[in-house]
Amino acid sequence: MSLSKKKPVTPTSRFAILQDFSEITKKEPEKRLLRPYRKKGGRNNQGRITVRHRGGGHRRHLRIVDFKENKPLPGKVIAIEYDPVRSARLALVQYPDGEKRYVLATAGMHVNDIVSSGKEVAPNEGNRLPLRAIPEGSNVCCLDLQPGKGAQIVRSAGTSAVLMSKTENFAQVKLPSGEIRLFPLDCFAKIGTVSNLEHRYESLGKAGRVRWRGRRPKVRGVAMNPVDHPLGGGEGKSSGGRPTVTPWGKPEGIKTRNRKKFSEKLIVKHRK
Repeated sequence: MSLSKKKPVTPTSRFAILQDFSEITKKEPEKRLLRPYRKKGGRNNQGRITVRHRGGGHRRHLRIVDFKENKPLPGKVIAIEYDPVRSARLALVQYPDGEKRYVLATAGMHVNDIVSSGKEVAPNEGNRLPLRAIPEGSNVCCLDLQPGKGAQIVRSAGTSAVLMSKTENFAQVKLPSGEIRLFPLDCFAKIGTVSNLEHRYESLGKAGRVRWRGRRPKVRGVAMNPVDHPLGGGEGKSSGGRPTVTPWGKPEGIKTRNRKKFSEKLIVKHRK
């Protein structure tokens, strides 16, 4: 994948740095693997906004992704596709029995590659196998948090974790956040780095592209009235007169993780 900078012929193209989609080999998705993607607008079943700045956006379909990849047969990658609801690319894999499944593509995955999953497969790019069978020092992605649950973390574009060491029952993995955590050796992971490496360098260039993605404008608290935000009000332009807080008065930037959480004992080193 590579990025393309637009020629600055309009104000909206002046700062746009967009994907060129050169790695996409198939434009139309598999209809059997599509589901409706219903929009909630950030509202719960009572109609109240629980997530702010959501709404609108282009119509999209949800691709059914196989995060477990538990089929024992080796599959052949027949296409690399775009997914509108995630940053990574999808690989369309066809198995010898004719079944097709979507899996998350890795950076080195190409059409006609053979991918496998299981305890006895080779630790090659795109293969999914338990941590006990992966060599130390390997880059992995799509990790299980618990054996058999399927890929739950390290799924964003360009991310990877490092398998640092292994003990009798656990593997020590350094996550993209810098956190070092213990995983059971029976947890599966995929060899390689998630595709779309340059996603972080993309610049949308205009507010409209943000709206197409379903994100509504964010208003500063100091620009509101006192009834709407703790930082609101004041004569003229006021900076709030108090530390930055959320609309509900909670200080921003403080750590909110519960130190009594059951998984705390699995964290060797917290993230930065």
